[in-house]
Amino acid sequence: MGRKDAVYVISVAAEMAGVHPQTLRIYERRGLIKPYRTPGGTRRYSQADIERLALIQQLTSQGLNLEGVKQVLDLQERVEKLEDELHQMRRQLDRLTEDAEREIARVHKSYRREIVLRKHVHPDIRRRLRDLFE
Repeated sequence: MGRKDAVYVISVAAEMAGVHPQTLRIYERRGLIKPYRTPGGTRRYSQADIERLALIQQLTSQGLNLEGVKQVLDLQERVEKLEDELHQMRRQLDRLTEDAEREIARVHKSYRREIVLRKHVHPDIRRRLRDLFE
């Protein structure tokens, strides 16, 4: 299945990124970018690829070599993955917290059934207990 958003051929992507098409081939060989390949082998670039190329250009213009750029991009992907995992874990924690709170409430409601009052309990205490658990 092809990426539907990968619509730009190499010449258009290179022009949009402000680089030579050969530069895109070099970036691909170095693992900096992974364009979609059609069944015929033609490279297709998405808008996300173009944005990644702009970031690569920015980093190289600031003095990073391609290996440094690769490390920055790898770290960026790792951070995004960890943020996704954290978000999923927070959602799971919220669900578990809600479940625990419901269970606590259920247990608290069951206390009334488990309390056995002595016959000779002071009426004020009996009334307070009844008010507390009703």
